[in-house]
Amino acid sequence: LSVCLSVCLSVCLSFIGSVRLLDGGSRCAGRVEVLHRGQWGTVCGDDWDMTAAAVVCRELRCGEAVAALSDAHFGPGSGPIWMDDVYCAGSESTLKHCTSPGWGKHDCDHSKDAGLPTDLLMIPLVVLVGGSDCSGRVEVLHGETWSTVCDADFDQQDAEVVCRELGCGLPVEVLGAAAFGRGEGQVWSEELQCRGNESQIYFCPTTSSLKHNCSHDNDVSLVCGVRLVDGGSRCTGRVEVLNRGQWGTVCDDNWDLSDAAVVCRELDCGEPVDALSDAYFGSGSGPIWMDDVDCSGSESTLKKCQLTGLVKHTCNHTKDAGVICSGTVLNNNMKITESGLLINNIFFHFFK
Repeated sequence: LSVCLSVCLSVCLSFIGSVRLLDGGSRCAGRVEVLHRGQWGTVCGDDWDMTAAAVVCRELRCGEAVAALSDAHFGPGSGPIWMDDVYCAGSESTLKHCTSPGWGKHDCDHSKDAGLPTDLLMIPLVVLVGGSDCSGRVEVLHGETWSTVCDADFDQQDAEVVCRELGCGLPVEVLGAAAFGRGEGQVWSEELQCRGNESQIYFCPTTSSLKHNCSHDNDVSLVCGVRLVDGGSRCTGRVEVLNRGQWGTVCDDNWDLSDAAVVCRELDCGEPVDALSDAYFGSGSGPIWMDDVDCSGSESTLKKCQLTGLVKHTCNHTKDAGVICSGTVLNNNMKITESGLLINNIFFHFFK
């Protein structure tokens, strides 16, 4: 299976990307090329604008577009010219979702190939400071500067995206008034307007007009709810949940794949591969918060499953529960499961 998996991944992944940038010195700058019918081709520079460029940058996770270039700025391509007169609204997840006359329909030549540079420093990153990996003061990196976030401009949807991006499940508490201490430097000058389903805050809309005049006394903090520890990745390990500000483990009594499925989904880690017991990933420490967990498999969080009760257990840390999940969604169109690849809603089975 492992050999087949590596072969299938190498073959399938070579066809996953639908757009690339070439001859610009990095993967985030260059001539725009799209994949169609197994062949790479270029995009004509007619009507090529910043909105279309922004879609490409977002699709490649390369930050914000800083220019939309035409006239083969990065050199002429070869092969087919797949797209011409491209019109994007700006909200498309991929360039192929923008409108054009049709594949291969153009009145263009390669001297007009479209291109673009992007600015990787414009991608905001997020961390939680002053607590743990999954709790603390929210700070975002924008450009080269870390900034705190105003509590009045941060809501539940924003919290869900931050917890998801950090691999920490769903938010348990959103805390204001610098609950994890006052930050330093700037308070972020933009307001997040996440819908709650984004994979990271980079994909959330923002507005530069804050509704409130905030200081570090208003720094927002966040507590997220579940994590996997000591498994080598955020999608594998001993299950730990946060309760009353303290991390604790889950007893393996009645621990099964339905329970594991809830954890994997809460962490956006794909499908459950195995539900492990007997402290497979080592014994935890501190409280054992949950025992006799009974999930139907449809719950959004582990804490919504039936159980004996928080803190109530007849267990010790030699029975700490663990989970192996198949992994995160690789992009909007593909994810790995224990038995195959799901690409654009088409399932490719791995064979043993």
